[in-house]
Amino acid sequence: MRMKNLVAAATLAAGSFVAAAHMAVAADIALISGKPDDTFFQPVKKGVDDARTVVELTGGTVNYMQLVNYDNLGPDAANLIRTAVGQGVDGLVIADWVPDSMDVAIKEAIAAGVTVMLYNSGNIEKANELGAINYVGSDEYQAGLGAGVYFTDLGYKNILCVNHVPGSFPLETRCNGVLEAAKAAGAASEQLPLPPTQADNAASVAQAIKAALLTDPSIDAILTLNPAVADWAASGIMQAGKTNSVAFGSFDMNEAGLNRIKDGTQLFAIDQQPYLQSFLAVTLLNSYLEYGLTLPTMPVLTGPGIVDASNIDATLAGVQNGAR
Repeated sequence: MRMKNLVAAATLAAGSFVAAAHMAVAADIALISGKPDDTFFQPVKKGVDDARTVVELTGGTVNYMQLVNYDNLGPDAANLIRTAVGQGVDGLVIADWVPDSMDVAIKEAIAAGVTVMLYNSGNIEKANELGAINYVGSDEYQAGLGAGVYFTDLGYKNILCVNHVPGSFPLETRCNGVLEAAKAAGAASEQLPLPPTQADNAASVAQAIKAALLTDPSIDAILTLNPAVADWAASGIMQAGKTNSVAFGSFDMNEAGLNRIKDGTQLFAIDQQPYLQSFLAVTLLNSYLEYGLTLPTMPVLTGPGIVDASNIDATLAGVQNGAR
């Protein structure tokens, strides 16, 4: 219900803008998203769909563009940026997942007159460097740091950070935050990088987690960076016979992960509110393009937050509505 009210309020606001700005020019916006079977992007798509209601009130459009896979993440995302520019978009919402590959394409888009909003991956410093108008998302380093502190405050000493897309800027940053938190508490942390050929395979991920736990019995906590990987990691922990001895947390969440928090087999999930990331990024970009409106808040942070046993019931309600 809260998400419906949010859309209704934004729709009403957009209607008011139309009445006040008779010469508003329709804006065509594209948002570049992850691959279709990445469950993290399900609420991102819902946010885009709800934002489209606002944009279409003034005759604008929103194109939801998805990667096919993550095998060649940076170059493929850069190509989608160039495709969007070639289609004549006025605005582009993009996550800067691999800056080394994507920054050039983003700068090319801006040089071509496209207004860019960063979301999901990046920060306000990167937005300023590239010439984007703002960043909507979480602070990945602080999120990783918070996850590490959550574990170490409970006494865990060896945290395995499972990276399903090695080289991805936000994922590397999260694991670095965990590492710094562990060092500060006198604990240890290392990454388990999953090869691209394994990262989408449930059995392979579960086997990799099982092997890591059996190879190094000192590992007493595991953090995954994606809800699907979390599901497969839960299976690997169980196969290793470690469900009751290895603590488990994840970035982002789906209903299965929240049910694990509910039943006590997962400690927490780091929440960056992906629905809000896409909804706010698209509607704020549309407001800028249509009416020249900007926010004094830079960046617009949607996280990190922590979902655990203390707030699980309220969060489950959001999942049932497709927004969490």
